[in-house]
Amino acid sequence: MTHRPLRSCSAAAVVLTAMASVLTAQQPAHAAADRIRLGSTADVSRGAWNGPAFTMNGAGGVVTATMTRAIDEIRGGTGTLDVVVLAGSAPTSGSRTPECDTITASAGVNSCTTWTLTAAADGNNSQVNTDVRNAEFVYFAGGDQCRYAAWKGTALEASVESVVAKGGGSGGGSAGHHINSPIVYDACNGSVTSAEALANPYDRYISFTTGMFAWANYGSVINDSHFVTRDRMGRTMSFLARAVKDGLAPGGAAWGVGVEEGGGSLFLDRNGMATQYGKDAYVVLADHQPEQAVDRRPLTYSGFKIWRLTPGSTFDFKNRPTCGYYLRSVTNGIADTNLYSGTPVSDCGGQGGGTVLAESEPNDTRDTADDATSLTFPASLTGGMRSTSDRDYFKLTVPAGQTVAVNCAVPSAYDADLYWLDANGGTLERSVNDGAGTDESLSFTRTASGTGTYYLDMEAYSGSGSASYDCRVTRS
Repeated sequence: MTHRPLRSCSAAAVVLTAMASVLTAQQPAHAAADRIRLGSTADVSRGAWNGPAFTMNGAGGVVTATMTRAIDEIRGGTGTLDVVVLAGSAPTSGSRTPECDTITASAGVNSCTTWTLTAAADGNNSQVNTDVRNAEFVYFAGGDQCRYAAWKGTALEASVESVVAKGGGSGGGSAGHHINSPIVYDACNGSVTSAEALANPYDRYISFTTGMFAWANYGSVINDSHFVTRDRMGRTMSFLARAVKDGLAPGGAAWGVGVEEGGGSLFLDRNGMATQYGKDAYVVLADHQPEQAVDRRPLTYSGFKIWRLTPGSTFDFKNRPTCGYYLRSVTNGIADTNLYSGTPVSDCGGQGGGTVLAESEPNDTRDTADDATSLTFPASLTGGMRSTSDRDYFKLTVPAGQTVAVNCAVPSAYDADLYWLDANGGTLERSVNDGAGTDESLSFTRTASGTGTYYLDMEAYSGSGSASYDCRVTRS
C-alpha cells in the first residue's frame, strides 16, 4: 500500500470536510465488478491436481520464473490450467490486464481472467466466485491489501481456499504478498515506516487481519514486501514483537518473510520447501516475549533470528531450521546496524557438511589463486589482510544454471571488499560495504551453458591484520 493519511490537520480541514461531504453526495456508487478474460472461454475440467504451490513476490508484478514453476507443478507437467487475477483497483495506465498478459505467455495456461473488485460486497459476486472455484491458481495483484482483507468472511475467501485445497495454488505481489500470510499487516489505517514502528510498536498505523488464509506449512507468518529498497526490516521486527506480545502467533513465536522488489519471488511447494528467485528474501524469527513493547514507548527486543535467502537458496517451512541465522536486536527503538547481512552464529554443518580452504600466500593474482574447485559445498574460504594492499584470490567453477552465494565475516581489524571475477578478471559482482568489521556478501548465477571458471577476490580497503575473515560459499 502506498497511500498514507496525513497525521496532522489544520484550520482548513473544516472547509475541506464540508467540501468533501458535498462531493461525496454527488459521487456515484463504487464501480461495478469488472471482468476481462484472456484465452479460452471454457474452463479446464480435470479430476486431480498436483499442488498446492505458492508464489510470494516482493513487488506487484508477476515473476515469470516462479509463476511458470507453479503452473508446471500444479498441472504435473501435462495439460493446461486456468488462472484468476484479483485486483482491488484498475491500472492507471497501460494494459488493463498486465498480470494476465504475462501469465498467458507461459506454457500450460488455458485462460487468465482479471477481476477488478472495488468493494467488500464484491466478494459475494456469484460470477467472481464461479470463476475462482473453476481456476487452479489465484494471483492477488499489487495495490492495497486492506481491500483484500475486507473480503474476509465473504464467499470469495472460501472460493480461494477451495482452489488451494484441490491442489491448485495462490500467490501475489506487494499487497498480494501481504494477504497470503496468516497474520496480515493490512495497512487499513495507513502505511507505517520502520522508524515509526520501532519508535512505537502500537502506532495507530499498525493493524492486523488474522483468521483469513492459513496455508499449510506457512503458519505464524507475517509477509512484507519491497523489503530492502524501502528498508522494512525494522517494521517487520516491530510486527513480530507485536504478534508475540498480543498472542497472534500460536506457540509464542512469529515469523516474518520479507521479499525484495525488482524480481524477488519466494516459491513454496506442496511440501513446504521454499526456493528464492531473482532478489534476496529474509526470514525473521521472534521466539520470545519482547523486553518492551507497549503503546507510545520504543521497542526493545533482543535476538531476532534472521536468515538471508539469496537467489537459489532454500528454506524448509515445514521443518524450520534451528541454525544458519544471524542475530540482530532493537534497543529503545534503535536497531542494530547491518540488518540485511550478518555472519550466522551456526553454519548448519550437520545439515550439509562442507570443507575449509585456508589461503596460502602468495595468492595475490589470478595465476596464483588458491584452488577451490574441488571443495565440497557449503565451504569456507579463510584468510587475512596482512597488509593494506593485500589481495587474496580463490579459483572456483560454476556449472550452468547454478547460483553461488558468498557471505564473508570480516574481523574488526580491517575493512575488506569482495569481488566476483570472470576468467579474464572482469568484475561481475561486488560487495563494498564501508567500515572495519563490516561483513560482505554477493551472489552470482551462471546463465550460460557449460561450466565456467571464476575468481573470488578479497581485497584490503583500509587497515590490516592477521585476524581471519571467513567466507561461507554455497551452491544451489
